[in-house]
Amino acid sequence: MSLRTIATRHLVGTYFAVTFAISWGGAFLAVGGSGGMQGTTPGSDPRFVYALLTMLAGPAVTGVLMTALVHGRAGLRMVFSRLFVRVNASWYVVALLTAPVVMIATLLALSLGSPAFLPGIFTSSEKTSLLLIGLGVGLSAGIFEELGWTGFAIPMIRQRHSVFATGLIVGIWWSAWHLFPNVWSSHAAAGELAMSVFWITTAVSVFVGYLTAFRILMAWVYDHTESVFVSMLMHLSFTSSLLILNPLGITGAHLFAYSFTLAGALWVVVGIVAMVNSRRRSSQPAWTRAA
Repeated sequence: MSLRTIATRHLVGTYFAVTFAISWGGAFLAVGGSGGMQGTTPGSDPRFVYALLTMLAGPAVTGVLMTALVHGRAGLRMVFSRLFVRVNASWYVVALLTAPVVMIATLLALSLGSPAFLPGIFTSSEKTSLLLIGLGVGLSAGIFEELGWTGFAIPMIRQRHSVFATGLIVGIWWSAWHLFPNVWSSHAAAGELAMSVFWITTAVSVFVGYLTAFRILMAWVYDHTESVFVSMLMHLSFTSSLLILNPLGITGAHLFAYSFTLAGALWVVVGIVAMVNSRRRSSQPAWTRAA
């Protein structure tokens, strides 16, 4: 059986498998094995730059190769044409402001109980560096990741599933894909928590965490715009906001309190969007809904 046959029969499964193989395999090699990750944090280890590059290569390379393998040059032209779709300006506002607004609101609410939750950009003594690093990593993640997640995976899954289900499927895999940095920094991030508690809580976050919820919102935005570029901007905003706004030195119970509160806030937004879309759909004429 040829690679093309396997790929066409198991499009989504092949995409996820190859993406993880490239990203995690390359990142693992970049840090020189599991022993090289213990006791460090990504931000303090220069090897993380190389690991990040291989991580980003996974979805980008796989998305482009899968598109070329299955759909040929026409498919590649279609993906890149969706970078330049004309979109109403309001969608740019949604893409760029959703993440920072929800994150700032969550952190300010939590900071009423403890200053440990003050946004990092408020307390950092190196604000310019924090901004530049956050924007640089966000730009890289937005461009390279969305060539795969939005350029290939979401359109394929959307053919058979609803917007919510599409976002949920991709969101869970996207969350799992991000676990490598958690493995790397687990000893530092766990703080006062036992490692068993840290990993159980981390595993739960794969299914109900903020990445899954935000990916559903990204799928909704893409379904309305069909713009890979807008998805890149939304991803850029999310990643940059995390790096710029995350409280400095947050670990252990504080880290999970923020993570799950942020997840809860984003799931509320998902629920609001679902209700609004449902009401709009029910208010349409029957013949329009059937179409």
